[in-house]
Amino acid sequence: MLLLDRVIYQTRVKATAGRDTRAVSSDGVLDLKVSRPRELGGTNGRGTNPEQLFAASYAACFLGMMRLVAMREAIALPTDTEVEANVGVGPTRLGLGIEVELRICLPGLPRPEADLLVEKSHAMCPYSNATRNNVHVRLVLA
Repeated sequence: MLLLDRVIYQTRVKATAGRDTRAVSSDGVLDLKVSRPRELGGTNGRGTNPEQLFAASYAACFLGMMRLVAMREAIALPTDTEVEANVGVGPTRLGLGIEVELRICLPGLPRPEADLLVEKSHAMCPYSNATRNNVHVRLVLA
């Protein structure tokens, strides 16, 4: 288990009554109805699902890491930079697993700078580090 030398941010979210209910953050800012997609035994009710939340979180976190790396490396990050996370769920030998594709759009940024930015961001990103050697993550520079 990884133990951090120092926690610089911590949050708490509680999910109640299983998957088809609510997820609420301790500060009340996040308050979502959570449901399962039909493909995973749900009813496609109105609400997000854990896979969408993971995709949104990973994309936003990776974008944040790109901003940080760009600042440190003196790279002018394009204002219309985008990260799209595609999360797939499927059977594995032990149950269900996920795979991720991050499509990164850095319009106008020269390829060597874009490659450096993506590589260093992937090395720093907490989501990339959490999934490394456990979840297949494909980085696509679009």
